[in-house]
Amino acid sequence: MIKKITLLLFIGFLLSPFLFFGQDISLYTQINGRYDFTFIGNTLNPSENTNFSPTFLYTQSSATLNLGVNDRIERAYLYWAGSGPGDTDIKLNGVDMSPDLLSNVVGTANEFTYFSAFKDITTFVQTTGNGTYTLSEFDLNSYVPTYISNATQFAGWAILVVYENPALTLNQLNIYQGLEALSPNLPLGIIDYMTIQLNNLYLISNTGAKIGFIAWEGDRFIQESERLSFTANNVTNILSNPLNPSNNAFNGTNTETNATNLYNMDLDVYSIENYIVPGTTSATVSLQSGQDYVMLNTVVTKLNSQLPDATIALNNPSTLCNSRDVNLNFTVSNLNSTEVLQANTPITFYVGTEAIATTYTQNIIPIGGSENGNITLTIPSSVPTNFTLLAVVDDAGNGTGIRPELIENNNSFQIEIELIVSPIFNPLNSLTSCNLGLTRGIFDFSGYAALVSTNPTHLISFHETYNDAVQNINPIANSSNYDALTTPKEIFVRIDNGCFSVTSFQLLTENCPPVVYNAVSPNGDGSNDTFFIDGLRDIFVNFELLIYNRWGKHLWTGNNNKADWNGYVEEGIGSTLAPAGTYFYILNLNDPNYKEPLTGYLYINR
Repeated sequence: MIKKITLLLFIGFLLSPFLFFGQDISLYTQINGRYDFTFIGNTLNPSENTNFSPTFLYTQSSATLNLGVNDRIERAYLYWAGSGPGDTDIKLNGVDMSPDLLSNVVGTANEFTYFSAFKDITTFVQTTGNGTYTLSEFDLNSYVPTYISNATQFAGWAILVVYENPALTLNQLNIYQGLEALSPNLPLGIIDYMTIQLNNLYLISNTGAKIGFIAWEGDRFIQESERLSFTANNVTNILSNPLNPSNNAFNGTNTETNATNLYNMDLDVYSIENYIVPGTTSATVSLQSGQDYVMLNTVVTKLNSQLPDATIALNNPSTLCNSRDVNLNFTVSNLNSTEVLQANTPITFYVGTEAIATTYTQNIIPIGGSENGNITLTIPSSVPTNFTLLAVVDDAGNGTGIRPELIENNNSFQIEIELIVSPIFNPLNSLTSCNLGLTRGIFDFSGYAALVSTNPTHLISFHETYNDAVQNINPIANSSNYDALTTPKEIFVRIDNGCFSVTSFQLLTENCPPVVYNAVSPNGDGSNDTFFIDGLRDIFVNFELLIYNRWGKHLWTGNNNKADWNGYVEEGIGSTLAPAGTYFYILNLNDPNYKEPLTGYLYINR
């Protein structure tokens, strides 16, 4: 049986309180720089497990971290594992620890369940530093009577520490983790295999190349067909070291401390300097077991892969009205890298599959560094106003890279762009109101804001001059009761969507029929003292008003230049007071729209 492990970035890891599932060994994280790693940890088995012993497990054990004075802790991960579904309440140096992740596997023998727990304890170890670490309150004794039947009663813990030291070479550390079992009890003659593919390698040197494992339940006395092999450049080598012979890879040892009594767990590191050469881009690690039940939890590789890792981010795109030029800021970074990024690294910009422009980095970008740039792109006329812009760094202009990188699939960035063009609008008709005198009128054009717009997000404002509309100043405040002192009056409308358009409409007045108030009481009290006709003066400027008594005698003639009739009769020189009673009028408006005179009566009350 062969287990092929495809390396995928393990996401969704830090869920609370923890997750329960089996997890194939996969790439958890990659760390690039002057880094190395080590393991510390200890077993809780008092002796190698058999079908008869041990009959109990310790509930705590200790290990010592002893890094160099120039070693700076970068990451620290805690693992604990054992028989049963999992103990999720343990302590480390007296501090409660619950897992970020809890994985289970079921063995082929008796279908017993085993677990491994994981917790990121980087801050805890950075604060604690060197010294003794004691894992306690880890109690699996209730499972011993059951699991002793097939000699799989075990418990143990380990801490993977990644540290930085300026004296180290530039390395790439890959941490793979999960919980995979190599099972015995397969049909006779069948060996269980597990294969891990290491990709995206680019070795500058094989100096210091190594691979480390955290594994559980291995038995030092079971040696049948238990091997670790490493394949690179089509050459396969069996891994071994002084503590781990080629036929017994999982034998309860810790190669970091040379301990041989790490019962039923392994913290082993193997040099692979002699099995890998500069230029290697991929390798394979294979594990096999023909009898021993082994659970692999973590694999760590350290390789001298000196490569840049170019990434790009786009920000702050800006456009001008009715322009197809886009001004864009960008940042090229070389963060997750083990080598500088050379100057003149190309950056190509795409709309769809069409490359529209290429620029280049200006300087050497150091490890962990960035460079800011700016470019103005002219967008082809065939591209719609809304489009997706893609930028690819380290690009040859055809979507391919020009130099190897640590990660080849993180070189692009896309952003949505909208070219701003003057908004389209609906035409507006002239608005007509009654002439209040000398072409003055009151108008309500507030509803024109909705009529003119073709998009409810557009901003609409009204202005008295074209220049005010263009500059977006002095908007008309009261569009529902606007007083036009003279007409025709042109009103300008600004339609704004970031860009703007200006249209206009006319305010017009018309001479509406006048209203006659036919009650006159000329007593000087200020009310109805004269014969008043509303909508007449300064509107029908050529009007003629004739007043007659009931017998048809002409008493008075008025026009736009005379005051309203106050009840006095014109008789050449002087005038006389018209008595109370009914009188008649003839009003000639002398307007082409009112050809017939208006006639009626009025009543004087004294």
